[in-house]
Amino acid sequence: LLIGAEKPLLVPDISSRQVQIRYSFSGAQLLLFGAIIYPGGRAPTEPADIAVVLRGPVQPILVREKQKIAGIWMNADSNRFRSAPSFYAVASSRPIKDLVDERTAAIYELGLKNLQLSPGGGALPDKERRFEAGLLDLRSRSGLYSENPHGVEITDRVLYRAAITIPSQVPVGTYTAETFLIDRGKVIAAATRDIQIDKSGFERFVAVAARRHALLYGLTAMIMSLVLGWAAATAFRRRF
Repeated sequence: LLIGAEKPLLVPDISSRQVQIRYSFSGAQLLLFGAIIYPGGRAPTEPADIAVVLRGPVQPILVREKQKIAGIWMNADSNRFRSAPSFYAVASSRPIKDLVDERTAAIYELGLKNLQLSPGGGALPDKERRFEAGLLDLRSRSGLYSENPHGVEITDRVLYRAAITIPSQVPVGTYTAETFLIDRGKVIAAATRDIQIDKSGFERFVAVAARRHALLYGLTAMIMSLVLGWAAATAFRRRF
């Protein structure tokens, strides 16, 4: 392995450093690309691999488990996670299991099964594992968690690119794009870039109002609901 000043460097970039969510936002695709700079400008005969991780801000989450009781689906159990990424996507040039061992994958949180979800504690291990699997499945089906084992293309052993899809329901906040250069089971270089996902236009106005004037926002929403309900009821009576 290369050591000291002989280590290669990653020069990453992103197609867009800021994503604006408007009322018509139906999702976006980010292109994460860059170059690998090797000592002396000469790439090795055996190419290294690349893994790219896009991670959203962490947040606490309560996961509820539904069961059919007396023919009705009801919340039967729940488990709280102190912190879980609101969005997580990993793309790699080969499957993660072929790039690093389990310990390295856990250290760098490479792959869905290696996410550190920080359960709230107090639950039995079997229950925690069941709810972790449920959380991963739920967010994978909604497009908020994804894993693409062949999502990174490497050209001439120097240039790389990966496309990651941002779903329409993505949470706002500061996202972190991490790029890892992997050679013979070791992470030999890493680089990070930030991406800002935020609301704009009327959506931003509503979000800011709800955060800064929570009481007034709640009262306004309640009054609007009452007025709209009254208007609908009046229109219904006049028609029939």
